[in-house]
Amino acid sequence: MQRALTGIKPTGDVHLGNYLGMIRPALALQEKYEAYYFIADYHALTSVFDREKLRAHTLETAATWMALGLDPERTILFRQSSIPEVCELAWILTCQVSMGQLERMGAYKQARDRGGDINAGIFNYPSLMAADILLYDSHVVPVGADQKQHVELCRDMAIKVNHRFGEGTLVVPEVSIQPDVATIVGLDGQKMSKSYNNVIPLWLPPKKLRKLVMKIVTDSKGVDEVKDPDTCNVYSLYKLFATPEQTAALRERYLVPGMGYGHAKEELFQVVNATLEEPRERYHEWMAHPERLEEVLAEGARRARSAADVVLERVRDRVGLI
Repeated sequence: MQRALTGIKPTGDVHLGNYLGMIRPALALQEKYEAYYFIADYHALTSVFDREKLRAHTLETAATWMALGLDPERTILFRQSSIPEVCELAWILTCQVSMGQLERMGAYKQARDRGGDINAGIFNYPSLMAADILLYDSHVVPVGADQKQHVELCRDMAIKVNHRFGEGTLVVPEVSIQPDVATIVGLDGQKMSKSYNNVIPLWLPPKKLRKLVMKIVTDSKGVDEVKDPDTCNVYSLYKLFATPEQTAALRERYLVPGMGYGHAKEELFQVVNATLEEPRERYHEWMAHPERLEEVLAEGARRARSAADVVLERVRDRVGLI
């Protein structure tokens, strides 16, 4: 069976953008792939410098995966840092990539444009991400549209390694992006991101969730004006949670006078809350028993490390390491 892999950084509250852009499509891959999902705590070290926050966010992320439907019997969930072999492969890959390629990566350019001190971890982020993928012979990598460039660089690295050290040294992965959720808009209409402080956290209680939904930016058209659903931030989120019938019905209301944006936001709140109501209960149940989460992560690490050892031994042999 082919393998699928993805990871998420434990750098704060998991939000709707994470869920729609990466977690939901990743969980769907459980049905036809051997799935490896990891909590990217090494990656988090580029921006999280508080040990207690890092540990807390790691467990919160694990609880999120479990609450949303990850099956630990068939899917491997683990901490990235439980597999230190990933750092060795990252170094090998770093030696196969040019400075120019790393300088062209979007994450680095965004950090540079924001100014301030950029640590080397941010610059070398793509090498570690490539190692995350390649260490498990991953065939498919579900990511948000903003990470496509990094997976393409990972493919370039794998192809170069295979050319230099022999075909089959590394599996060249394919990127998987859901076309209808390529970019999830946040409260201000930009891409939903912690960096922009425009996110809707996944596990808010209903009252707080509704309050945030009501803050989503719209144009200034009044109740008696026809509105364009295709340019509306509220509708763009609504259609990702609602049924086709619900989506069609709300669209019709946009196209005739009589509906204000407050009505649309209320409809959005209702479908989001209905989707998350049961998972929210499961999330809090998992968080109340962190020892159970640790058991899942430990077993996942054991299984992941077995796969990683096979790949790293093959790579070390091909490149000439003893």
